[in-house]
Amino acid sequence: MKLKDKVIIITGASSGIGEATAKLLAKEGAKVVLTARRAERLHELKEAIEAMNGEALVVPGDVTKKTDFEEVVEKTLEKFGTIDGLVNNAGLMPLSFIKNLHTEEWDTMIDVNIKGVLNGVATVLPTMMEHKSGHIINIASSAGRKIYPGGAVYCATKAAVRMFSEGLRQELSPTFGINVTSIEPGFVSTELMNTITDNEIKEQMSAMAEMTPLESEDIAEAIRYALSQPTRANINDVYIMPTEQKQ
Repeated sequence: MKLKDKVIIITGASSGIGEATAKLLAKEGAKVVLTARRAERLHELKEAIEAMNGEALVVPGDVTKKTDFEEVVEKTLEKFGTIDGLVNNAGLMPLSFIKNLHTEEWDTMIDVNIKGVLNGVATVLPTMMEHKSGHIINIASSAGRKIYPGGAVYCATKAAVRMFSEGLRQELSPTFGINVTSIEPGFVSTELMNTITDNEIKEQMSAMAEMTPLESEDIAEAIRYALSQPTRANINDVYIMPTEQKQ
């Protein structure tokens, strides 16, 4: 679809991939709805978008709370009257070895990485099904295809997002004209690394510092590419890796 005047909700918009995506889509003429827990960062992003003549709506919220997502949708419809796209970007990556039993972090990853995606889909679907159009972008990960020590729970959550995305496509695209895309990046330079508390993992991850990672803007471009296709073409997966990453 052409992005000009399309209404796109972006979760986790306060930094990283979400922030870069909001700026790029707004530059393309989309009306972006920014949601995340850090309201101050969202308002700063809104000001930056408006400074380049873009249009943005801020609705702070927690993706793990369905009521928060319902408010995002309600305010989006009040202001713009429709929803053309959803970028389910909010996510966490507190990697840890299973033996170290960081069980609270496991629960949080499941809540944000899986339930957050489900909440987003559940709240935008009625509008998209009524209009028989729309595009849902779910941010998965290359980790959803390749397991590695320390990533068991994180990889499991991203594999779930991949499978859920394909299930959505099969159920929604033929009947309702709703496109679904799973974006699956490798190592990206974002705040995700800051959520790791397992010191054993931190030592191993230091090797990643020698590699040139992807930037948030690279993933934003992949999202723009998927959204910009004609409605007859569904980009199922975008698998994007740093050139220097082996696996």
